[in-house]
Amino acid sequence: MGAPAAQRVDHHVRHRNITGGWLRPALFGVTDGLVSNFALVMGVAGADVSASVVLLAGLAGLFAGAFSMATGEWNSVRSQTELARAEIAIERRELARAPEAEEAELAALYRNRGLSADLAKEVARQFARDPEVLWRIHAREELGIDPDNLPSAWLAAWSSFVAFALGATVPVVAYAADLPRPFVVAAVLSGTAMFVVGSVVGRMTARPWLLTGVRQLLLGAGAAAVTYGVGSLVGVGVA
Repeated sequence: MGAPAAQRVDHHVRHRNITGGWLRPALFGVTDGLVSNFALVMGVAGADVSASVVLLAGLAGLFAGAFSMATGEWNSVRSQTELARAEIAIERRELARAPEAEEAELAALYRNRGLSADLAKEVARQFARDPEVLWRIHAREELGIDPDNLPSAWLAAWSSFVAFALGATVPVVAYAADLPRPFVVAAVLSGTAMFVVGSVVGRMTARPWLLTGVRQLLLGAGAAAVTYGVGSLVGVGVA
């Protein structure tokens, strides 16, 4: 015997929010901070300078990168949100100017998605009864925008800033703590962190965590190796 109707209706699989918010800038920020500052630290260390110079370069890279990431994310998300609001305003004006044409357009959209002509027309007519519902439906269906869940520029900026700073801190810890053989410690800590971050991303995106962890490690190590080589060449040239 089947389950009661109420139970069938209540069944729902919860999905994660993948459209915006803090997750994307946070993941991008921590990865960028870790890889870029690790490469910077290795490049400066390759020039055979003192540990204090490497620390200064690492701290400068941390703060400069964090502010740059936050500014870029704020501008990007702010512009995206302003564009979305401008397009929504255009759609609302069109709904007020030519409601019949917009209703027919919505019905045509539902027909293209598989509804019969009569049902599509009735659905569009039902939505048209409430203007506040109607413009939101048009925004979602025509523009692909959720007007009630536009991304926050400040949330993206702060997420980027904090995440980048956390990632960029890892390569400078050994130098800030004045540990013995800071170059080796920084390399080990950064490599471990890159593998962990890559693995977490793999778990969150339903990809093999070992694969994504190793991939992130190899990419970061490759960037650091290149900058170390450049630093060594520059250091020899300056000397």
